[in-house]
Amino acid sequence: MYPLVERVRRTGEEQRLWSPGDCIIVAVSGGPDSVALLHILHAIASRPEQKLSLVCAHINHGFRPEESLEEAEFVQGLANKLGLPFELGNLDIPSYIRQSGRSTQLAAREKRYEFLHTVAKKHGAASIALAHHADDQAETVMMRIIRGSGATGLAGMRMRRREHNVNLIRPLLRIYKAEILQTCQDAGIPYRIDSSNLQNKYARNAIRLDVLPFLGQYNEQLAESLNRLADTLGEEDDYLQQMTGRAYRELVTPDGAGLAFQVGPFAALHAALQRRLIKLILNYLPFGMEESDFVKIERVRQGVIQSSPTTWSLDLGGGLQCVREYDTIRFIPNAAEGNDGLRYTYHVNTVPAEVAIQGLGASLLFAQTTAGQDAVSMAHGKDRAVFDADKLVYPLTVRSRQPGDMMKVMGLNGTKKVKDIFIDEKIPPSLRSRIPIVTDGQGRILWIPGIRRSSIAAVGQHTSSVLLMTLVRDAEEQ
Repeated sequence: MYPLVERVRRTGEEQRLWSPGDCIIVAVSGGPDSVALLHILHAIASRPEQKLSLVCAHINHGFRPEESLEEAEFVQGLANKLGLPFELGNLDIPSYIRQSGRSTQLAAREKRYEFLHTVAKKHGAASIALAHHADDQAETVMMRIIRGSGATGLAGMRMRRREHNVNLIRPLLRIYKAEILQTCQDAGIPYRIDSSNLQNKYARNAIRLDVLPFLGQYNEQLAESLNRLADTLGEEDDYLQQMTGRAYRELVTPDGAGLAFQVGPFAALHAALQRRLIKLILNYLPFGMEESDFVKIERVRQGVIQSSPTTWSLDLGGGLQCVREYDTIRFIPNAAEGNDGLRYTYHVNTVPAEVAIQGLGASLLFAQTTAGQDAVSMAHGKDRAVFDADKLVYPLTVRSRQPGDMMKVMGLNGTKKVKDIFIDEKIPPSLRSRIPIVTDGQGRILWIPGIRRSSIAAVGQHTSSVLLMTLVRDAEEQ
C-alpha cells in the first residue's frame, strides 16, 4: 500500500485537506473504495508528525436488510481491528422517500450527509472524508454534460468543500478505481460488494455501466479526459468566482430586504460575469426560491442590458421578484414592490415647523421671513422652494401621494398629473409613495420636494412675506 499512501499523503498536504491534530470522520460503506480510504488514512494518521484521529462511520440505508446487516458488522469489525471509534447510522430511507417524495438517490444522499454531519459535530471533527475517486469524477462530469450544466457543474466534485462548518474532503479523487482494486488485492484487504451498484436502473449506474463504456470506443482515455476537463474548469471557475465576488462588492448595495445595482456598471461587465453576478445575488437572498437556472438568469440579464431605459418586473419564484426602475435593478420581496402600504399625513398649523417624513430619511423645514431682493435666490436647487406667504391658504399639509393627484406646474399652462411628473423625472415606482406632497388649506399641491414646485403663490415684486420650504436629507445632518 505504500505507493498509494504516499500519493494520498502528498495530495492531502498540497490541497490542505487536513492539518496535524485534526479529527476526521471517514465514511465507510464496506466497498473497496471506502475500505481502502480507511486503511490509507489510518496509515497516514499513525505517523507522529500527523497526529490525526479517525472515526469510522457507516450508514445502513435500510434498502437491503440482510446484506446491510452483514456490511455493518463487517465495517464495525474493521474499525475494531484498527482501533478506531465506530458510529453506525440506521436510516429508514424508504419511509423518507414516501414522506418527502424525493428520488431514491437524492433521499439517500440527504440523510447520509445529515448523519455524517451529526457524527462530525459529536466528535468535534474538522473534516468528513469521502471515498469518491477519479472514475466517480468522470461519471459526475458526464452526468452534468448530459444535463446541460455550466462551467461550475462541469468542474465536478471538489477535493475539498466547506459545508456546515466542516470540510468535505475527497483524498482519492485523483486515484482510479483499477488502482484501488489492485491495492486491495496486493495488500490482502477484504471488502464487500453492494449488489445495487450492478443495476443500471439508477442514472449514475447507467452512466458507469452503459454510457462511458460505449463512448470509450471513441476515446480510450475518456475517464482521464473528463477528469482533465473537471480540473481545468475547476480552476477557471474559482478565478471567475473571485471576479464575481469583487464585482458584487463594487456594484451591489443593500435595498431594504433585497439587493440592487445600477445598469451602467453592470452592462460594462463581460457576459460571463453578468450571469454569475445575477446567480450570486439570487443565492444570497433568503427567499426560499429554488436553485437558479440559466433561463431565469438570462431573462434577468437581457432585461438589464437592453438599451432603452424602461421599467419592468419579473417574478423569480419563492416570493422574490426582479424590478427594473429606469437605471436601477432591484431584487426584492414581492410584497415590497411599490410600497403601496406607506401612507402618511402631517398638518402644519404654525411656522416655523419641522416635519420628519416616514420612510424617506428626510425632514421638511418651514420658515417665514420678510421678502427682500434675494427672496427668489433663497430657493436654490430642487430641495428648496419659496412662496408668497400672503397668497397661501393655511393650514398646510404634508402627505403621501394619492391617486389622481394634479399640480399646476410653474411655466406650464394648466395642470399635470403627478404620476406623469414622476415618469418625466424617472422616479422609480417603488419610491413614489414615499415622496411627500405639500398642499395648502384648499388641497392645492404647492410643492413636490426634490422634484418640482407649482405655480401657486409665486414670489413677485409685490411680495412682502416669504415662506421658505427646505428638504433636509438625513445624510446632510450628519
